[in-house]
Amino acid sequence: MATSAAIDVRDTSTPPDTTGEAAVPQKPSVFRRAVPTLTFLARRILSSLLVLLGATFIVYMLLSYSVDPLEDLRTSTAPNRDALMAARIQMLDLNTPAPLRYLHWLRDVLTGNLGTSWRTGQSVSAMLSSAIPSTVTLVMGAIFIAIGLGILVGIVSALRQYTRFDYGVTFMSFVLFSLPSFWVAVLLKLWGAIGFNNFLRDPQFTWPTIVIVALIFGALWSAVIGGTRNMRWIIFGAATAATALGMYLISVTDWILNPGLGIVGITVLGAIVAFGLTALTAGLDNRRALYSALSAVVVGAILYFPLQAMLGRATWLMIFLLALVAAIVGCVIGWFFGGPDRMVSMRGAAITAVAVGVFVFIDRVMQVWQQYNAMSQINNRPISTMGAQTPGLQGDFWVTTLDQFTHLILPTVTLILISFAAYTRYTRSSMLEVMNQDYIRTARAKGLPERVVTVRHAFRNALIPLATIIPLDIAAMFGGAIITERIFSWSGMGSMFIQALNTQDAAPIMGYFLVTGTLLVIASILVDVIYAALDPRIRVDS
Repeated sequence: MATSAAIDVRDTSTPPDTTGEAAVPQKPSVFRRAVPTLTFLARRILSSLLVLLGATFIVYMLLSYSVDPLEDLRTSTAPNRDALMAARIQMLDLNTPAPLRYLHWLRDVLTGNLGTSWRTGQSVSAMLSSAIPSTVTLVMGAIFIAIGLGILVGIVSALRQYTRFDYGVTFMSFVLFSLPSFWVAVLLKLWGAIGFNNFLRDPQFTWPTIVIVALIFGALWSAVIGGTRNMRWIIFGAATAATALGMYLISVTDWILNPGLGIVGITVLGAIVAFGLTALTAGLDNRRALYSALSAVVVGAILYFPLQAMLGRATWLMIFLLALVAAIVGCVIGWFFGGPDRMVSMRGAAITAVAVGVFVFIDRVMQVWQQYNAMSQINNRPISTMGAQTPGLQGDFWVTTLDQFTHLILPTVTLILISFAAYTRYTRSSMLEVMNQDYIRTARAKGLPERVVTVRHAFRNALIPLATIIPLDIAAMFGGAIITERIFSWSGMGSMFIQALNTQDAAPIMGYFLVTGTLLVIASILVDVIYAALDPRIRVDS
């Protein structure tokens, strides 16, 4: 029996490890690691397509039973009214039940045919191809400026909690958030266009205006920077004096009528960006990062005059390629400075180089300001309130770019003011919640600088709630800022939708809804991906 037991033990035991090395677990292949993510994306895309399919069906049914394309003919006194009604019924296939017409519409969409407007005879695809770029031009700058300013002001407001600056930001946010967009747009047309165009006849600042504006800016910078009482008074005095001096020089030199940055202005602004970006991301004690950013400014200043001849034949493709080259040059500068954290220097130098390129671009646009104002179509009233461009205006790339910019100012500012208030409130509340977490107190207890605690530990986690809001807001804005487009006569997606709704034209409405619905579906998928990128605790394969 003993022998039998011994045999059983030997047969069921694991053979001894004769190599003397511990077993190393095999790392899964890239394909195996990608399978859960791809499965998640496929599942989300499929479910989103089903939601979009159901939504389009509901909208199509609502349009079929609420829109009457025969309304104008029913009250017509034409002798051939019955023949006209029969022809329209046949053209729109109104004798077919609405669910079957939806299936026909869906079949055409899958083949790339979005239908035709029976009012204008124009294909919906052609209407969208002209409306979408117009809306993108209007919305793109506004939404990103609103996001950037809203996040920045919200963070500063949270860090200055219960100060005068925080109370002021809270008050202004609630005021802007409650204002109707049409009222803001009308006020901007009255003061921002008519008032400023009248001011351009004799652009001189009076001394009471200079004093009031200087005091406001002094108080603002004092509240933003903060510090001890003496420090706040020093900041207030310096900001007030700098603002008053700047307004005085602008007034006596007629800079408004003939503006420009020049190599000196570009260098100063580039240095401010270099110092500010380095202080925010790396700290001014990181000399390699600071010198990398400043070197990018120096390179931009050296290339200022050679670039002027090249920019005389500019196109948007050339501008994009130059921006790409600027980023590459900045990365190369940061790489040469090296250091233990080379990526920080490369990133700072690249962003600074692109910023300097933006200043060069703005300066080149300013150079045609006087020529643009003197044109007969402009007549020294450059700020426009209607449309996307001046009819009949002839000019080179820079004149047309400036014309587009002057038409964008008022609608863009309208969208920024409304969206900025919401992003400020979201960011402030999210930042305050994060700053009270245990890991923030632990980071401070370890002796980390406040910049590191705020930027590297708090800021990223504060963005997680915003990841839900921003993509959906962007998608909704691309659907068309309907009221803003209507007031400023901007022929975008919103105007196309309103016009089709007023004329009871179902095909453009369905095309509009298909585009906006698709964008919202894509945005909802991006929300999940951004969540996983910002928070490592969230897994897309769960």
